[in-house]
Amino acid sequence: MALAHALLASLLVDGACSGYDLVKRFDESISCYWMASHQQIYKELRDLEKQGWVSSETIAQTGRPNKNLYSITALGQEHLAHWILTPSVPTVIREDLMIKTLAGFLVPNLAMLDELKRRRQIHLDKLAVLKEIERQEFPQVAALSREQKFCYLSIRRGIRYEADWVAWCEEAIALLAEE
Repeated sequence: MALAHALLASLLVDGACSGYDLVKRFDESISCYWMASHQQIYKELRDLEKQGWVSSETIAQTGRPNKNLYSITALGQEHLAHWILTPSVPTVIREDLMIKTLAGFLVPNLAMLDELKRRRQIHLDKLAVLKEIERQEFPQVAALSREQKFCYLSIRRGIRYEADWVAWCEEAIALLAEE
């Protein structure tokens, strides 16, 4: 998946957003399955606009810089739909902690335990944010519209991802604490 698809999907679901709003959305909920820096997002928005997949409207602001509101265009929706219909492949995992775990016997056990506890807390914090989004935005799952169901499924995947990390960290901590 390209960052372009993540931005197009976000604009489709959330409606017109500023670059700042998109960055915030990524940080709060999308980061569990797609990471992007602020610079990458703003660069990609400019590229999407050049391709005609998004349009922007400049909003004048008093006492602050003007802001651009980005919206997905019909051409952008067509491109996104075409991409959705193409088969996906699992993403390659690149996780530093797994390499550290593989060779963790080289360092004192306490150092690995500290790192595992630190990572567990990171995932607990992310999990809490996602659960709060779920609670606020999807209070009655049975009453969700078709569009809302797809958004809900994305949040649920993020929740399960973070919960699995927490469970794995706890398993690893318990195993190493036995030594």
